[in-house]
Amino acid sequence: MSSSSSSLHRNSLVPNGGFGWLVVFGTALTNVFNQSLVSVFGLLYGEHLQNMGQGTVGAALVMNINSVALNFSGLITGPALKRFRPRVVAAIGSLLSGFGLILSSMSNQLWQIIIAYGLVGLGLGFINPSSFIAVNSYFSTKRGRAIGLALAGTGLGQMIMPNVVRILLDEYGFRGAALLMGALAFHGLIGASFFQPIEWHMKRKSGFSEKKMLLHPCRHNANKHTYHEVMTTDAEYDDDDGDSKQILNSDTISIDSGAVLIKQPTWKQRISKAFDLNLMCDLQFVSIAIGLSLAYTASINFSMLFPYFLQEEGGLSRSDCALCMSVLATFDLASRLTLPTITDKLKLSCRVIFLIGAMLLTLTRAILAETTNRTSLIIMSALYGYVRAATVVNQNLTISEYTSQDKLASALSLTMIMKGVFVMTLGQFLGWIRDYTGSYSICLHVQNILLIIVIIIWLPEILYRKFWKMKRRHHPVNI
Repeated sequence: MSSSSSSLHRNSLVPNGGFGWLVVFGTALTNVFNQSLVSVFGLLYGEHLQNMGQGTVGAALVMNINSVALNFSGLITGPALKRFRPRVVAAIGSLLSGFGLILSSMSNQLWQIIIAYGLVGLGLGFINPSSFIAVNSYFSTKRGRAIGLALAGTGLGQMIMPNVVRILLDEYGFRGAALLMGALAFHGLIGASFFQPIEWHMKRKSGFSEKKMLLHPCRHNANKHTYHEVMTTDAEYDDDDGDSKQILNSDTISIDSGAVLIKQPTWKQRISKAFDLNLMCDLQFVSIAIGLSLAYTASINFSMLFPYFLQEEGGLSRSDCALCMSVLATFDLASRLTLPTITDKLKLSCRVIFLIGAMLLTLTRAILAETTNRTSLIIMSALYGYVRAATVVNQNLTISEYTSQDKLASALSLTMIMKGVFVMTLGQFLGWIRDYTGSYSICLHVQNILLIIVIIIWLPEILYRKFWKMKRRHHPVNI
């Protein structure tokens, strides 16, 4: 973040609504036609893959490549969000997603679908962090509500897009359906157009004074002088001694014998600065990223196995299985719309809400794994959908709550990369356990182990910090 932008944010207030609700609408619109695509993969591509002689292994390979592209796009999105506006990155993501679907409509071989659907994953990886940053920047106390409404677009898409795909397949076949789905994905461009820069809508604090431009001489050698242009406010300009403060970037200059010398950063320093790799030296951030990655891996694995669990071990017909999945999606959507309003009133941190959601999710999944009755499975699907939203809505919010705004893009990107690593390793391990044991119930219980690890890592730290703050409040240290 530039000094001028940083100064603006220090002396201004975010709208906490206003135009921000249009940004929420734009994000929801983008999610309806893009983020919900993963849920219709089997319906859209299943028959086409079978006609090409590909079975479950081929479909799993396409989905894994899509997931890898989505999460490892963090290598690009972090620096991209620092250099460009979120709406530019989101627009590029929508273009990649749409073009990926269009290219897949022309596919005749598996490798062509892998490349095309990999582009879709890359596009979704661009859309996710950019849309979150766009919404997050407009709100202070209503972030949970805003993110919940924005993510409701994904839930709505998961409810309506399967019917849209079914109608398109019946009318136009696979190639026509994939082509039209690509056109629908371009609606993300309309959503991204609402992502106006927050600077256009900031409210100035009372007592704000205009920034002053100061020219500070810098000596490169004995004969030449240049000047640094420095943005500053009155508070930065005058110190207690009446001397002007000179704002200097320690990464690029050094002082030697009274002369200010330009020091070129090394390539390692450039990479570290571009990705804010110093975040990985922060143990609390690493703990948060690991916890979110473990929960994400368990969630992805559950979504993949849930239909098979309902049919193989629950004994449900295909129509009953679809009913359970629809009920889960409906209550997930209802939770995204209502839960943030409830949790906002409780004044709990996003990380605490995520942890509570993980605990309830562990209990719900454990009961679900041992349930075989049709009615009970429908009820547990509804409960699971409602509880799951607590972890979905608060994933990125947990990161933004801990990280400063100028490092948020890098923090999201580093977490995405970690998620990709965990899905490739632990996700494959969970699949091996299912094949080795032949039991979907056992695999669901093993997924719970990942959530239990999150609880073990987070709970002591959260309790310690809570009691430490309470002790400090009641027994302040006199300095």
